Amino acid sequence: EVGGGIMCLYLSLNERAVVPPARLRVQKPGHCWKYRRECLLLQPETKVFSTHPKKSKDMKDTNRIVWADFLRLIAILMVICIHCADPFNVSPEARSNPEYNFWGSIYGAFLRPCVPLFVMLTGMLLLPVREETGPFYKKRMMRVLVPFVVWSFLYTIFPWLTGLVGLDSSILTRMFAYAGESPSQSLGDSLHNLWMIPFNFHTYTVHLWYIYMLLGLYLYLPFFSAWVKQASKKQIRIFLGLWCITLFLPYCREFLSENLGGTCAWNDFGILYYFSGFCGYLLLGSYLKDTGNRLSAGKTVGLSIILFAVGYAVTYDGFREMTARPDATERQVELFFLYCSPNVMMMTVAVWLLAQKVKITSAFLVRALANLTRCGLGIYLIHYFLVGTGYLVVDNLGLPVPLRVPVTALLVFTVAWGLVAGCYRAFPRAARWVMG
Repeated sequence: EVGGGIMCLYLSLNERAVVPPARLRVQKPGHCWKYRRECLLLQPETKVFSTHPKKSKDMKDTNRIVWADFLRLIAILMVICIHCADPFNVSPEARSNPEYNFWGSIYGAFLRPCVPLFVMLTGMLLLPVREETGPFYKKRMMRVLVPFVVWSFLYTIFPWLTGLVGLDSSILTRMFAYAGESPSQSLGDSLHNLWMIPFNFHTYTVHLWYIYMLLGLYLYLPFFSAWVKQASKKQIRIFLGLWCITLFLPYCREFLSENLGGTCAWNDFGILYYFSGFCGYLLLGSYLKDTGNRLSAGKTVGLSIILFAVGYAVTYDGFREMTARPDATERQVELFFLYCSPNVMMMTVAVWLLAQKVKITSAFLVRALANLTRCGLGIYLIHYFLVGTGYLVVDNLGLPVPLRVPVTALLVFTVAWGLVAGCYRAFPRAARWVMG
């Protein structure tokens, strides 16, 4: 029991409402001891949570941020859809087909918020870091690094295995959009790609670029967190403002000058370099978590429609303009698809604000979304094996071109989720290190 005065406890939304006795401090009336996030007023003589409560399923569900799980579902579906649209956008031959180019542009532009949403969720849930650097790295990085190595190995030796069992190399072309017309099945090339894994992804692990970036963010988080913990709201807004300026730099380099802000042949780091990149999405996710969405549902929908429409128009028109150029480089083709761009940022914020207003009360859906969150990394790692096969299945069904991307994505998502969830059910210990 708490005697005398009023005490405030700040509890994390993702942690059990358990406070060790050593952390309970009686404060003078009008004062507040800051532990985490939500303020819970405890009047004198009020019972405090037991230090050894029974961990019930209801308690676990109560402490979940359900709209964040729902947002993760949207992001996962988006990223699978993007990879299902690759056959429409990857090669000049595909883009020369007017129908493929049109629908590839529509889906490609619409789905760009996927990766920024993942990063913002990471910032929302992990900033500021509440662990020492060593335990944080051990807990967070190892859970990603080990499955990353396992799946990098499997994707890398797969071309050699197809040749070993006598399959034609065309199967690789059908399964992997970036494989090209005559992909190699030699052991030597697979061994070379294995050797290159610590340095970068390759043709068969294109989707794993995100894991390299995520590991970099995890390395950065404890140090960035030290500033976030002591930064004022004004300082955070200034940082985000400067970061927003950096989102225009790719367009400035393309249409104004290749070298900006002091960059040149011997210097790649311009004036605003240190405010650029995905760290802005990390901070934005944390900032929007703290400030919350105080707009009404109607105003949120209106603002989100405007943000998404403007961002989408720029993304779609820009991509169509670039792909219409016969001599466009790969970097120019991807220019308006860049995740760190103002148009994609606007679309991302629109989806985020809408998701914050989602209310899910069904216990079944809450449990399903929680399971999806657990399986999310595994779905991401395994889905690229299924995209090509899923596309061939849907293509053989003779569906209209506009339906092929979403139907393929739903098929791939369902199979991937089933496989990962089945692995967790059958081999829970091993699955953690294979599926993440």
